[in-house]
This record gives sequence, C-alpha cells and structure tokens, in this order.
Amino acid sequence: MSNNNDASLSSSGSPRSPLSEPLSPERRKAMHQVIVASAIGNFVEWFDFAIYGFLAIVIAQHFFPPGEPALALLQTFAVFAVSFALRPIGGLFFGKLGDRIGRKRVLAITILMMAGATALIGVLPTYGAIGIAAPLLLALARCIQGFSAGGEYAGACTYVLEHAPTHQKARYGSLIPVSTFMAFGCAAGLTLLLSTVMSNGTMESWGWRIPFLIAAPLGLIGLYMRLHLEESPAFKALQKTPETPHARVSETVRAHGATIVCLSAFISATALSFYMFTTYLVTYMQVAGNATRATALLASLGALVFSGLLCPVIGRLSDRIGRRNTIRAACICLMVAVFPAYYLAGSGEMLPAMLGASLLAVGAVMCGVVTAVLLAEQFPTRVRYTASALCYNVAYTIFGGTAPLIATWLIDLTGNSLAPAFYLIAIALLAFVGGSRLPESSQRALDDNEAGWHDQPAPKLKGATIAS
Repeated sequence: MSNNNDASLSSSGSPRSPLSEPLSPERRKAMHQVIVASAIGNFVEWFDFAIYGFLAIVIAQHFFPPGEPALALLQTFAVFAVSFALRPIGGLFFGKLGDRIGRKRVLAITILMMAGATALIGVLPTYGAIGIAAPLLLALARCIQGFSAGGEYAGACTYVLEHAPTHQKARYGSLIPVSTFMAFGCAAGLTLLLSTVMSNGTMESWGWRIPFLIAAPLGLIGLYMRLHLEESPAFKALQKTPETPHARVSETVRAHGATIVCLSAFISATALSFYMFTTYLVTYMQVAGNATRATALLASLGALVFSGLLCPVIGRLSDRIGRRNTIRAACICLMVAVFPAYYLAGSGEMLPAMLGASLLAVGAVMCGVVTAVLLAEQFPTRVRYTASALCYNVAYTIFGGTAPLIATWLIDLTGNSLAPAFYLIAIALLAFVGGSRLPESSQRALDDNEAGWHDQPAPKLKGATIAS
C-alpha cells in the first residue's frame, strides 16, 4: 500500500493525508486484508484466554491438589492473574521493537509465541502425574502467553488504524474487538459442543485439551497472512525521516505521561468489565446461580454474539459523536447495568442469565471499541506502539488479569454474590474521570500530516502540562 504524495492541501494548508481520502477499490481490498490478518492473531490470543476461563473448574481439578475445590479455583485464577504480570514487560519490549523495526514484523513474532504457548497447555501433564511441577509448567506457559500478548492487541489496533481513513477510524477499529468477542464466542461454542458430545468423564479426562491444541494451526495461518502484508503508511512515512531518532521509554513517559495516566485510568474499566463479562461471568453463573456448565456457556454464547454484532454499531456511533461522549456513555452504562446484570446472571436460568450478560456487555463493548481507537489516536507515530502498549497492558494487568480472582475473593469475603458489582462501579467512576480528561481525538490523522493532531492540549495532572 503506497503513500499518495499529491499536492492537495487540507483546510489548514498542510499536505492532505491519503487517509483523509475516500477508499478506492484497491485500498478497500488492502484494508480488508489488513483487518483479517490483524484480527486472526487477536482471535488466537483471546481464544486461549477464553478457553482458560471457561474451563477454569476443570483446570483446577487437574493442575492443583485435590480436596479443596474453592482453593483450587482461586489458585487457577491466580495463575490467570500471574500471566498478566508479564504483559507490561512484553508491551514495552514489543512496543519499542515495533516503533523501531515496524508493526507487521512484531505482530508475526507475537502470534507465533502465543499459538505455541497455547498449544503447550494442551499437552501438559497433570498434578496427578508430576505433582507440583504441573501448576509451575502451567504458570510458565501462561507467562509466555502474557509476554507475547503484551505486544499483540495494541500492535494490532495500531496497525489497522494506521491504514484506516481519518473520519472512519472507529468504524474500522471496531473490527478488532469483534475478533475478540468472536474468539470468546467460538471458545464458548466449542466448549459447549465438547461438553455435549462427550461424557463428563471423557471431557474431564482429555477432552478439555482439544481447544488449546486448536491454537497451533490457527497461529500458523495467522503467521502466513501477516508475513505477506505491507507495513502501515504511517510507519513507512516515518522511515523516510531518518533524522528522527527512536524514542526511549523514559522519553515517551516524560513527554506523554499525563495522557498515559488518563488513558490507563479509562482502560481500567475496559479491562475489568471485559473480564467480568467474558471470563468470570460463566463461573459466576455456575457457582452463584448453580447453573449447569451447558446453561452457563449457552447464555454466555448468546451474549457474545450480541457483543460482536454491537461493535460496528458502536464504532460508527463513536465516529459520529466523538471519543469523549463515547467514554462517558460507556462508564454510565456500566454503572447502571451492573446490578441487574449480576442479579439476572445469578438466576440459574438460561434466558435471564443471557439477558444479564447482554446488559453488562453493552458498557463493556462501548469501552472496548473506544479503547481500540484511543490506543492509536492519543499518541504520535514515533512512540505510538510503545505508549499504547504501556497503557493497555498496565491497566489489563492490574484490573483485567485480577478480575476473576478479586471477584471470587470478594464473594468469599463478604458472602454477598453481588460484591463484584460494587467493585466494577468504583472502577467505572475512576474511568469516567480519567477518560473525560483526554483530548477529543476523533479527527486526528495518524500519519501526523493532517490538521488535528496538535489542535487539542494534553491533559493536565496537578497543574503541570505534559506536552503531547
């Protein structure tokens, strides 16, 4: 995909970016290839995280000492959370690498690591076979996944949005969250199918391994597609200015610290609501509502399909009303819907549980869609991958990876099955404040050549202006 160096000017008199022009048939075809190749890697990443959450009860039985199911479940979610500790490290490593050598090369590396580690879980021996080494190997595989995932989502969003037209960034960016919800939907559907066609004994003996092993061929397909893509126009334009030095992480944080803090505050709600909805709610339906695994998975599957269909709608809405309004609406939706959502999800009945999950999904989808585009819009090309990966992974480590663990702990501590709802409301309030301080960025061009990038001031923290 080549840059268009015509002499047309924007309204400000600066050269008009090709991203401001309508998509030609050739560019539209190339855009579709970019989206598919980016989405499939994202699909593999979240497919594994979904499978782990949906099969948490089975994993707890196989990889931890028997006799105390509640403790084993907590330990399973603790391993889930530990893997997130590697995400900020992976985000900084792959982000810096992506800003130096390009987006597509890094995305090829991350999908290969993710698929390999996921398939490894499918062949690990259990606690009954090798004792304490089993949970240690499980944690190691999860840490490899966490490290590679640190460079995957922010990189995929950056790569797609650097190809997208300026006035339709959220529309195209919303297709990355679609692949996320599709991954969870396919994981729920596959788990439900295996639970239906296999006896409980077979499923718990070896059937649970099948979903993890599927990641290997999916990863190879994604790797092939990514290796045959071109670099993004914004990065290619940056490469033509060799006098521009590569930014150090310390320089990135110093120059964009306020934006990083405010964006991370908003992404905290994205992370928490996402994992509350997609991962923990299936366990909640079974533990608090005494629903069967099939009922919980079917209810979750219906809500996930609804979420995937809702993403493009929210993307178009965000392009129309702007990022700040989308941020505020998302946080308000979460705070209003969380109590009825948990109440219905804990009913034990499929239709009320599906309705409850769908209620929570509305705010989670709004957060996810606007986060995908904010990751690219809030930072210039030179530091975009590094800064966005830092924001995304720190927030997801603190609030996303710990969501199932903290939710389980809160219920155990208080004896109140609605305790996680109070936690989500508190984080949504934090996100509302942080997100509202971000500059409106819906009209920013991501190649830095079109008017709009410097039109809005950076957010301020404690009276200090940090240049953006």
